[in-house]
Amino acid sequence: MIPQLDPAQISTAMRALEMPGRLLRANDRVVEFQRTHSITALRGTGQHASSDSMSLDTSRHLFYARVDPRRRTHAVGMYTHVLDQHGIVYNHPIVLNERQAGVAIEGVIRHNTTRDDGGLLRLSVDTHGYTNVGMAVSKLLGFDLCPNLRNLAERKLYLPGTIASPEGLAQVVACEISLKAIRDGWDELLRLVASIRSGRVSAIVALQRFGSAAQGDRVHRAADHLGKLLRTLFLCDYFSNAEFRRELHTLLNRGESVHQLQRAIYIGKVAPERGRRRDEMIAISGSLTLLTNLVIAWNTQRMQATVDNWRDKGQRIEDDWLRRMGPAHFAHVNFRGTLSFPIDRYQEMLLDAAPWQKANRS
Repeated sequence: MIPQLDPAQISTAMRALEMPGRLLRANDRVVEFQRTHSITALRGTGQHASSDSMSLDTSRHLFYARVDPRRRTHAVGMYTHVLDQHGIVYNHPIVLNERQAGVAIEGVIRHNTTRDDGGLLRLSVDTHGYTNVGMAVSKLLGFDLCPNLRNLAERKLYLPGTIASPEGLAQVVACEISLKAIRDGWDELLRLVASIRSGRVSAIVALQRFGSAAQGDRVHRAADHLGKLLRTLFLCDYFSNAEFRRELHTLLNRGESVHQLQRAIYIGKVAPERGRRRDEMIAISGSLTLLTNLVIAWNTQRMQATVDNWRDKGQRIEDDWLRRMGPAHFAHVNFRGTLSFPIDRYQEMLLDAAPWQKANRS
C-alpha cells in the first residue's frame, strides 16, 4: 500500500509505538492542544469527567475475549475517561462483565498525578462503574464517584441504627449502618488508600481484592458501610438538585458520543495475532484513543476558526449555542479514503537507523 516502505520497516515502527509511554504521551499532547482553544472552556472546567466501557469484536481465542451480553459476540472492553471538555485522558483494556470501579478510580489517579490544577474532582459512571467500597475509596482519594443508578434496590437511603427515619421515607430507608464497623477498620482502610495513592498497589487490584468475596473482612466491612453513607448523600443531591442531575447525565452522554466516534474509526475486529499479549492490547487501546483525540482536536480547531471568523465579521454567536455543540461529530470525516503522508520528508527521523548506529557508521 505504501511503495516507499517494506513490511519490515512498518513492523519495526509498530513495535516502537508499542513501547511503554509513547502513546500515552502522544494522547496527552493532543488533549492539551485541544484544551488550548477558548471554545472548550464553554463546555466545562476540565475537572469533571465520565468513564465507561465500550466493546470491540474480537476472536474468542484471545485472553481478554468474553461474550458481550448485548450482541452475543466475543469482544474485549475498552475503558475510557472523557473530560467534560471532551478528549480522552485515560484508556485501558478490560475484561467484559466485570465490575469497573477499580479501573474508573485508577484512571482518575493516573490523570491527577500529571496535573497541577487539582485534576478531576468528580467522575460520573454508570451502574457497573461503582461499588460501595469504590465510593469510599474514591472519596478518601479526594474525588467523588457519581454513579447513574438504574436499579431501584440500589436507591435506598442508608442510615445508622441510632437515627430515626421520617415516616414518609420508611419504605426507602434502611437503618443498617454500623459506625463501630467503620471505626474498627478505619486505620487499615487508610493504609489501603495510602498504598493506592503512593502507587504501591493499583486501584484495579485493590478493588478486586475487596470485592464481594471479601465480605467479613474488617476493611471491606468498614469501606462498605462508609460507601453506603456516601451513596445516601449522593442520592439526596441527585434527587433534590436538578442542575446536578442534568450535569451528570450530560457527562455520560458525552462519553457515549465519543464511543460512537470510536466505533466509526474502528469498524473491524481485533485480530488475534495482534492482541494476545497485554502490551499489544494496551497499544490497540492507546492507538484507538489517539485517533479519536485527533478527530476531536481537529473538529475543535475548525469550530474555533469558524467562530472567530464569524465574530470578526460582526455575526452574533451566543455562548449557549456553542456550549451544546460537541466536537465528536464524524459525518464529515472520510475514514475510508486514501490517506497521504509525506514519509519521504521525515524518513530519516522515522525509519532510518538509530542515532548510536549512525555514529558507529561514521
